[in-house]
Amino acid sequence: MTRTTYYTATTLDGFIADPDDSLAWLLRQPQDEGGGPQSYDDFIKRIGALVMGSTTYEWVLAHLERTGEEWFYSQPSWVMTSRDLPVPGGADVRFASGPVTDVYDALRDAAGDLDIWVVGGGDLAGQFADAGLLDDVIVSVAPVTLGAGRPLLPRRLELRLVETAPNGAFVTARYEVDGPLLEDRAG
Repeated sequence: MTRTTYYTATTLDGFIADPDDSLAWLLRQPQDEGGGPQSYDDFIKRIGALVMGSTTYEWVLAHLERTGEEWFYSQPSWVMTSRDLPVPGGADVRFASGPVTDVYDALRDAAGDLDIWVVGGGDLAGQFADAGLLDDVIVSVAPVTLGAGRPLLPRRLELRLVETAPNGAFVTARYEVDGPLLEDRAG
């Protein structure tokens, strides 16, 4: 069964990027050689489709331009935006706007027997949670505080801890999403 997962890293104070959308704090953190717990290499093998917001997509485009690297993903990738944005050569990028429920069936069909990755950001993951379509949150917590920036997941949710482990400088955790906070549920 296809699961939808928000897989990300965060600072200890709960930000996925600084106020200028920089990830410099993240990119300098050491990780276990050969992957380790909750590693990206193990995670990406289970992913059949991706979805990201336009800020994340534009960060990736700028990173590719700066480094000369090629598009990272072989999976079909949706970008939630209402703007016209460029597509890197060879990338399977599709643009969509509106509610995440409007693209979910296409994501699930493209993923097949694999999973969907909500790449970023926190508000997009929150939109999937609001629609009852977010199954897991996998987060690597870095030993850094920023004091401000893009929040990890700006929603009130009940999560159930499934697994924790250290990986290099990070503490990793996998949670299953139970839904809105109990006090926020109707009825």
